[in-house]
Amino acid sequence: MKVGILGSGAVARALGSGFHARGHEVVFGTRDPAKLDDWLAAHPGGRAAGLAEAAGHGELVVLAVKGSAAAEALRGADAGRTLAGTTVIDTTNPIADTPPVGGVLGYFTGPNESLMERLQTEFPEVRFVKAFNSVGNQAMVDPAFEGGPPTMFVCGDDARAKAEVTGVLDDFGWETEDMGPVEAARAIEPLCVLWCLPGLLHGRWDHAFKLVRAAS
Repeated sequence: MKVGILGSGAVARALGSGFHARGHEVVFGTRDPAKLDDWLAAHPGGRAAGLAEAAGHGELVVLAVKGSAAAEALRGADAGRTLAGTTVIDTTNPIADTPPVGGVLGYFTGPNESLMERLQTEFPEVRFVKAFNSVGNQAMVDPAFEGGPPTMFVCGDDARAKAEVTGVLDDFGWETEDMGPVEAARAIEPLCVLWCLPGLLHGRWDHAFKLVRAAS
């Protein structure tokens, strides 16, 4: 599969490594290709390009930039054209550029909206699926926890796109829970705040979420 990744940070590189290890053709879209020199040297066949080229390359695309830069990155990729009908894994969170308070991150969205909803409204042609936003980059691929495979909560308006992303999550070692349409991102995006609390307060980043059910 051809995979386009918009971004060049830790999340982009971690997911890029996961796709590359499974034989997919990875192209990063970035305004600063030099950030990827080490990754590209270690992963033959991967390459860096402009945002629009990477978006157009991808049969599946990953949005892995700061939340505050997400809309700008999609505009730079000409998403209305290059990503029309394409499944885009939205890993972003609307983290504000302010210090945490008591270990709690601030968000630039309100309680009755989400960043993903803003993106879906601006780019209605794109098949967004929220995923990979509620765990650290070190555990995004092949997570290993004592309790078994952790749970990734996903949402989006397109059932086929969610099925496609569930296939990726299965391959990457996750259980998937489909929480419904795009509005569910209002609940999924704040999971990042909860996930970060043990890290920001106690330096513990070695955890993930798991949905458990009562015994039948």
